[in-house]
Amino acid sequence: MPARIRRDDEVVVIAGKDRGKTGRVVRVDPRRQRVYVEGLNIIKRHQRPRPGTMDQGGVIEKEGPIHLSNVALRDPEDKRPTRVGVVVSDGERRRVARRSGSRL
Repeated sequence: MPARIRRDDEVVVIAGKDRGKTGRVVRVDPRRQRVYVEGLNIIKRHQRPRPGTMDQGGVIEKEGPIHLSNVALRDPEDKRPTRVGVVVSDGERRRVARRSGSRL
């Protein structure tokens, strides 16, 4: 089943330690069914400096993966979590919010 959440979508985390927080999707990993949300599920990685590149060493903080089932798309009208529907009009598929029916 294809992921209904895409890069640059606004999502709400509905389960886990960041429950209730919102953010923009930075990256989607459909094979592992994970999304990376800007500023959420921050993890720390110890990184060794690499000579010849701009990579610095130290403790790097970055976004960790969140399972697709733990996020919901944010309705553009009332800013609450919504499910995603697909409507075909004029031979074109469009994603719509189930809560308000508005186009995503």
